[in-house]
Amino acid sequence: RQSIVFEELNDLLACMKAIATDPESKIVRAKNRLRPDYESSITAGYRDVVLNLQVLTNETRQLKIETHVCEVQLITIDFAMLKTEDGHQRYVSWRNLKGK
Repeated sequence: RQSIVFEELNDLLACMKAIATDPESKIVRAKNRLRPDYESSITAGYRDVVLNLQVLTNETRQLKIETHVCEVQLITIDFAMLKTEDGHQRYVSWRNLKGK
């Protein structure tokens, strides 16, 4: 997974639109944890947008990897500054306790 960090939410939205309209990318799944109706207690208040996508270029076709799926996390700087390895491990432990 790779992350792209944004200072402004509008920039995150512009990036999402750019990826969605790029003919060399195909979004196969999107998780929008920024939606107003998203139940943030599921992720302990954490919010982001995660795009699973395929890269469709001549090079990926030649290498026969155009069906591989990569993950790009779009995140605001406020949440990025909160991310630490310890914090993620605590989240995983909490999530596992909930049976998710």
